[in-house]
Amino acid sequence: MKEEKDYIRDIAEIRSMMERMSKFLSLSGWAGIMAGIYALTGAYLAHQFFHFNPDDTAYAATRSGNSVIPLLNLIILALVILVLAIGTAVFLSYQKAHKRGEKIWNATSRRLLINMSIPLVAGGLLILVLISKGLIGLIAPFTLIFYGLALYNASKYTYREVGALGLIQIGLGLISTYFMGYGLFFWAAGFGLLHIIYGIYIHYKYER
Repeated sequence: MKEEKDYIRDIAEIRSMMERMSKFLSLSGWAGIMAGIYALTGAYLAHQFFHFNPDDTAYAATRSGNSVIPLLNLIILALVILVLAIGTAVFLSYQKAHKRGEKIWNATSRRLLINMSIPLVAGGLLILVLISKGLIGLIAPFTLIFYGLALYNASKYTYREVGALGLIQIGLGLISTYFMGYGLFFWAAGFGLLHIIYGIYIHYKYER
């Protein structure tokens, strides 16, 4: 009986070791929570202070005198949120990897980054085209769709829950293309609320 228990324990340890080698498990639940808070704060600022309404600017010419400055402010706000979210994720993931005695930059994290980068770069270039054409109302749906594709594409190298989050983001983005006037609210739900829920789930399931 003792030998059988030792055998089962050895198999579990080997399986755990193989999982750590093939998957990036240093993603922090708190990083998702903080990213969600940043996104909700950004959506609030865009709506209350910059008076952003996708329905009003869906097909506005970005080169018109009244729209250049507000659009520039929104782009700067979005970049600030992006930098904060990425910076927080890297910092917290580094701390988590350090506690586990692992390196944050390895072959698995490189594959994860590459698989995420392809949809994100493609989506970013498309969004630049949308901005140049004045199709502002499509920015929120397309960011959700391409971000969801990036998550789903990268999920095989990390927690499987990342893939589920990606599919939900894609669904929200597709629905948002129909309800274009509510794009900011869908964006806040996807990048804000869903990130917080995902972060809490990951924290309680894997980090406690």
